[in-house]
Amino acid sequence: MELILKKDVENLGFADDVVTVKNGYGRNYLIPQGFAVLATSSAKKVLAENLKQRAHKEQEAIKQAKEEASKLDDIELKITAKAGSGDKLFGSISNADLSDALADKGVEVDRKFISIFGGNIKRLGQYDAKIRFHREVVIDFTFEVIAEA
Repeated sequence: MELILKKDVENLGFADDVVTVKNGYGRNYLIPQGFAVLATSSAKKVLAENLKQRAHKEQEAIKQAKEEASKLDDIELKITAKAGSGDKLFGSISNADLSDALADKGVEVDRKFISIFGGNIKRLGQYDAKIRFHREVVIDFTFEVIAEA
């Protein structure tokens, strides 16, 4: 079944992408939830016209996303957390904590656009994360988790 996505769907595609999915997934989940519409020939023509008109705005959005991403080049982020014996943390550091720490430094990133390699962090040390500012602007960011003094 061919569908046109209305919204970004994780592990499937971005808004306005034409994707092929199994019939049940499209019919029972994507279409009723409002995530997609059937990719008929008329819907594809409308999509092509909309994409053509939106191309200029898209270039502007990419430019702004690159400017936001360039702000991260200057930032050396250290997140403090309570740690027990050795290097184990009390609790964990998640993408929400990373988002809050970046907001304190002046870079607003929604937590759903941050993915930390290995999931939640439960030990002290240096870690990497992928931050998506735009579908075409994804950067790797390195940060460190240190113990509270």
